[in-house]
Amino acid sequence: MARETIEIPVTARQTGKHNSRSSRIAGKIPCVIYGPKTEPINVLADEITIRKYSGRRYEATIFGLKSDDKAVSSLQVIMRDIQVHPMTRRPVHVDFYAPDMTKPVRVSVELRLEGKAQGLTEGGTLEHMLREIEIEALPTAIPEYISADVTNLGLGEALHVSDLKAGTGYKFMSLPTLTIATVAVPREEEAAAPVAAAAAPAAAAAGGKAAPAAAAAKAPARRAPSPGDSVETRRSRSVVC
Repeated sequence: MARETIEIPVTARQTGKHNSRSSRIAGKIPCVIYGPKTEPINVLADEITIRKYSGRRYEATIFGLKSDDKAVSSLQVIMRDIQVHPMTRRPVHVDFYAPDMTKPVRVSVELRLEGKAQGLTEGGTLEHMLREIEIEALPTAIPEYISADVTNLGLGEALHVSDLKAGTGYKFMSLPTLTIATVAVPREEEAAAPVAAAAAPAAAAAGGKAAPAAAAAKAPARRAPSPGDSVETRRSRSVVC
């Protein structure tokens, strides 16, 4: 699903610390536009607008710039770097990267899970491991997000990047072995397995000890020798027993 172009209004700005500080007080953020075919251009953007589109969801979004300067208005950019104040976390500077629209770029796109994993009906827990995936695509073909179907994921199974099928206009650049999601086995079952394994040898040992005891209990009691028995008879019975 391709993204819709979002416009960000910008105005020209004067450089210098004093001018930048005054702009921030007025709610304007100093920005710079640059790219392989674009010389650096200094502009101002509204802080509220920058904060609105500074989330992870918009990392790979292609923005259009709205300006009185026709050269700036014709540019399409990616919000590549946002510097924030260490205390207030307010944006203080933004880099707008103007890519060559005829060449592919590498960007990270949101990865969403779809479907209900089969392992959930068996008591498993679905764990979403990879939230973003790196792709390579033309700027105009960057999807809004990538979907990963987990419907056939069973208990103890995992979905990897290699299991995904790339759409039209882009290819995956993340490692194929990266785990996207997994259905974890319930902890009770994990704990029961080693306990059962440890109990088996103990039960076998207990059974081995019980067998001689049972045999001894079933054996007939010895007759005490009488005074009339000979010494040889007593010795013979002693050997047999």
